[in-house]
Amino acid sequence: MSERRKSLLADYTTFRIGGAAKTFITATTEAEIIAAVSAADDQGEPLLILSGGSNMLVSDAGFAGTVVHIASRGIDAEASPCAGAVVTVQAGEVWDDFVEFAVVKCWAGIEALSGIPGLVGAAPVQNIGAYGQEVAGVIAQIRTWDRKLRTVRTFSVSECEFGYRDSRFKRAVLGADGSGRYVVLAVQFQFERSTLGFPIRYAELANALGVEVGTRVDAAEVRAAVLVLRAAKGMVATADDHDSWSAGSFFTNPIIPATLADTLPLDAPRFPQPDGNIKTSAAWLIDHAGFPKGFGLPNSPAGLSTKHVLALTNRGNAKAADVLALARAIRDGVRTTYGITLTPEPLLVSLTLD
Repeated sequence: MSERRKSLLADYTTFRIGGAAKTFITATTEAEIIAAVSAADDQGEPLLILSGGSNMLVSDAGFAGTVVHIASRGIDAEASPCAGAVVTVQAGEVWDDFVEFAVVKCWAGIEALSGIPGLVGAAPVQNIGAYGQEVAGVIAQIRTWDRKLRTVRTFSVSECEFGYRDSRFKRAVLGADGSGRYVVLAVQFQFERSTLGFPIRYAELANALGVEVGTRVDAAEVRAAVLVLRAAKGMVATADDHDSWSAGSFFTNPIIPATLADTLPLDAPRFPQPDGNIKTSAAWLIDHAGFPKGFGLPNSPAGLSTKHVLALTNRGNAKAADVLALARAIRDGVRTTYGITLTPEPLLVSLTLD
């Protein structure tokens, strides 16, 4: 375990934005993670768990507490032709590297989640999803450190309370700083063993593959198609593409009452939910409220991606304040036009959108 002072969090986030941490600790094992978190809690320090830095916007002033950077590694699998594969992955494994590994091993169910930045431990917190798949669909259990009870706790999938971009781990906070109660140590997956991916559920992906929705396709082909689709939207992080200097989709797709959905234009996307509410498209709302691809405020180094209106991006030297100003303008514009208040998806560290 290494400790450094004044580490710029911009160096660890896909937004490439963020000031210095008061204390920065890299934890490479489960024991080191628990020790670092416990020490911060013993000292009453504000705590920030840093995974891949792909779903956060950090204040230009930095973080006045302890940052624990998760860097644990390890993949353990038990596989059989009949029962599939039970795979336990340490929280610090890179998510997309694991997806690639799973496709090679014929572990089906996460191939459409290719190209998503971040680490394995963060995946269930946000219940990451894309192209019709969610990570919750293949999770068996999650091993965590419970900061309140000061013990290791393991949750079965039924106890994780997964929802759209949501889980009990995202909602359960501890203390005045609002940091998470649970620190994910490892994730156990249950996979079907197959060269075929799960049935294609997303029309855009089905079109890219030249198949009907519901068709099963070789998982390697699904992964390749998803990577192409994501790259075309600036959703694969690369140093030379400012469209990828972002936290991915900045706003979640809103779920609204059917009565409010009825007030939207006829061509607005509508996806009925089991509870009677309607999910609509944040991207459609943003675009039709007057914020097209590449939109930016005057003289601002932050702007919408030139490829995808859901991504707020750092065009090279943006500060957190620039991104927040753009986010407020978009949120307020959509609310004025359609009466819907968009909700940010990334964690705002020492920041508020209000």
